[in-house]
Amino acid sequence: MFADPFENSSDSLIAPARDCFTITPDDSADLTRGTKAIYVGNGGDIVIRAVDAGQDVTFRNVISGSILDVRVRAVRATGTTASELVGLA
Repeated sequence: MFADPFENSSDSLIAPARDCFTITPDDSADLTRGTKAIYVGNGGDIVIRAVDAGQDVTFRNVISGSILDVRVRAVRATGTTASELVGLA
């Protein structure tokens, strides 16, 4: 039987992620939900739109195994060369 000793703890930006999901970069669609951070499996460039941003920004030369602490609403296909991206929420 699974038990979560933290189930009654409130979630916050500094709390560990409660869920993880695969991110498929897309030039027009937003993610189904925002992230607390993104795990980068294979490094490269990542073009994102932050939750409150009005334009995209590129993180260049992100190292494999990095975690970007950015609340993201979209990851764009054009310009993104990093892969194996995982959303942490």
